[in-house]
Amino acid sequence: MKRKINDLVFIWQFALDDFKGKYAGSALGITWAFLQPIITIVLYWFVFQLGFKSQPVENFPFILWLLPGLVPWFFLSDAICNATSSLVEYSYLVKKVLFHINILPITKIVSMLMVQGVLIIFTIILYTLWGYPLGSSLFYLIVYIIYMTILAAGVSYLTATLYVFFKDTMQIVSIILQVFFWLTPIVWEFNMMSEGVRKILMLNPVYYIVQGYRDVFVYRNLTIDSIGMTVYYWAAAILILGFGVSLFNRCKDHFADVL
Repeated sequence: MKRKINDLVFIWQFALDDFKGKYAGSALGITWAFLQPIITIVLYWFVFQLGFKSQPVENFPFILWLLPGLVPWFFLSDAICNATSSLVEYSYLVKKVLFHINILPITKIVSMLMVQGVLIIFTIILYTLWGYPLGSSLFYLIVYIIYMTILAAGVSYLTATLYVFFKDTMQIVSIILQVFFWLTPIVWEFNMMSEGVRKILMLNPVYYIVQGYRDVFVYRNLTIDSIGMTVYYWAAAILILGFGVSLFNRCKDHFADVL
């Protein structure tokens, strides 16, 4: 038990050092980690609401409807991209026999959880200022954070492993993330699609996260619409994690030779 606690403390400290080191030397330091997504949110709001004249969604201000879609996406995309390159970035640690390299992708994900926490607080503040204060529904957000952490970890172990052997992996990951961004109802309203298309799009594991965040922030509807689909999402995330970890463990003995 004590060893596990020490491991968790080490991962947290390593993630914190990694987070600080990423922005070391810049004038604003770690402020950039929070400033970049906030600027992106403002740009999306400017383009869609002021440019495309997007109307309130179900009588809800568009920017407040948009935020719960963008905030979890920032975590997923940044966590997966950063974790994908973690083994190459820390190649000098991979070559050390005694270093537990399994934690490298995880530390990147933990780093992004710090940013996610700040963005959630930013969202709560905006909702409060707009006159939509949040109550006990916020506790349900923990479920979706755990889910997307599991999903991100599974994908990251897979892509980090592939990136060691195939340097085109990062470009492929970026393209796939773009595809998933537009296939997920983040900046567009889900009900605008036909029922048949919606059934297909709901198979996307990211849909569960975005819809979950909106259930908490926008709709305050925390009932389970479909137990079957909920089981599907969690089973998919756990299977992806299992496959990613399995591939990582099978290949990790060869990482040092390739790097």
